[in-house]
Amino acid sequence: MVVLKGGTRPPWVGLGAAVWVQIAAGNAYTFPLYSPSLRSVLGFNQMQLTILGVANDIGENVGILPGIACNKFPPWAVLLVGVFASFFGYGVLWLAVSQTVQSIPYWVLWLALCVATNSSAWLGTAVLVTNMRNFPLSRGTVAGILKGYVGLSAAVFTEVYSMVLNNSASNHLLLLTLGIPIIGLLMMYFIRPCTPASGEDSYEHVHFLFVQAASLALAIYLLTTTILKNLLPLGNTLSYIFIAIMVILLMAPLAIPLKMTLFPANSKKSGPPAGDSESDEMDPLLVSSSSATYLGSFYESEDVSEIDLLLAVGEGAVKKKRKPRRGEDFSFREAVVKADFWLLWLVYFLGIGSGITVLNNLAQIGVSFGVDDATILLSLFSFCNFLGRLGAGAVSEHFVRSKTIPRTFWMTVTQIIMILTFLLYASALNGTLYAATALLGICYGVQVGIMIPTASELFGLKHFGIISSFMSLGNPVGALLFSGFLAGQVYDSEAAKQLGPSCMGPNCFRVTFLVLAGVCGLGTLLSIVLSIRIRPVYQMLYAGGSFRVPQSGGH
Repeated sequence: MVVLKGGTRPPWVGLGAAVWVQIAAGNAYTFPLYSPSLRSVLGFNQMQLTILGVANDIGENVGILPGIACNKFPPWAVLLVGVFASFFGYGVLWLAVSQTVQSIPYWVLWLALCVATNSSAWLGTAVLVTNMRNFPLSRGTVAGILKGYVGLSAAVFTEVYSMVLNNSASNHLLLLTLGIPIIGLLMMYFIRPCTPASGEDSYEHVHFLFVQAASLALAIYLLTTTILKNLLPLGNTLSYIFIAIMVILLMAPLAIPLKMTLFPANSKKSGPPAGDSESDEMDPLLVSSSSATYLGSFYESEDVSEIDLLLAVGEGAVKKKRKPRRGEDFSFREAVVKADFWLLWLVYFLGIGSGITVLNNLAQIGVSFGVDDATILLSLFSFCNFLGRLGAGAVSEHFVRSKTIPRTFWMTVTQIIMILTFLLYASALNGTLYAATALLGICYGVQVGIMIPTASELFGLKHFGIISSFMSLGNPVGALLFSGFLAGQVYDSEAAKQLGPSCMGPNCFRVTFLVLAGVCGLGTLLSIVLSIRIRPVYQMLYAGGSFRVPQSGGH
């Protein structure tokens, strides 16, 4: 473990590096960019394409193994698995789409896509778990920032796809095959556990605001340049300039550790001085347990030292470990038998599953509405997805500290909006496609941005990797049920009625949209129940406007 004086440089360097890894980890969101080529080059029908979309979501969200690995191996080892998965998985897809290898079986392509997008789970889990533990007192903000950059990844890849790769699906798959491993290998040195941020740095809030502002500037820039690319003929020189500016904006978070290095005296106004034993030395166990990452504040407030506790155990005073209460560290087995666990999973599954159905079929939805080029739709969804993720972290963090309002309240609000959005899609009114896509992107992002810190607050950070990864299974399950079995069959049925390979008109997805509106209605009801149940937990954790460390139940 690397510990530098003051404990400030490691978290911020790691967060800056995590931005790049998260962009790479969003590779699964680019499926709409090359899915039309899978259909045209390989001759797939919509049902086959939809099942490939399910493979895309299964790979992206099946993160049980990465979650377990995060507690057993260093982050670089977890990242390395993601590097190999992206290289081999996307390599097979590139061989097929470029027709370098002819007649690759469908099942091989399905497995290759699972492996390729599973790199997202390994890369994303490694950086998310590491940074959540490095910033335990700002977990909502950190989750919002990191997941926000994942949401922006689709727009980043779309920018490169349209301005550098000349809209070539084959070149895009080659970029994923080689580019993701390069990013992972370059950044793995900087993604590491370190002395957790204590919250005593007077500049910490300003630093988070800077990163949020930088990500927002990047999002606006990406949306603007994508629209310009589609409206105006841009030469190669100008396109490359746009890409260079995008890279500079992606590097903006690294300005914080750079500033701390150049002006160390001004980077910390409070807390123990350099050389203090509490800031310069820390047990590595403090990194891996949410009940121990707060610099001993709990033990000081309870007047119980670790030595006294060990003596009590040795003398037989502590006979049996009690089961943890909500807000403490749960093992996966302890969490999975709790009603709150399954309520959160169901709410997330219904919200995220309905949203991913639209994302997987966005290109075909656009065509059915008369929009041949899906790049603007995908960039718009990506931009609004980012806003939802970043906003969910910042807004929920504010209200949970000021009003102790459970974060899941915002899942309720956005699922109500999703009902209206799906009805808007189903109506097929002129000019509503882009508005509905923007609203859905925001709501989809909020589901992701809320679930992650909520899981950590209810069940702790010690086994957060595997718990959050299991929660993420709601995405591929939703894709399988709503996208594979519902949207794909409805689309092919309508296409058969029109006696053509493609379906045109609002009927292609109307039934799907109406069913998804009902799904979000159920999700709204369940999220209300969950918010009522866990309100006392947030009143306990955030009493007085700051995070209070709960006593660990023997963990």
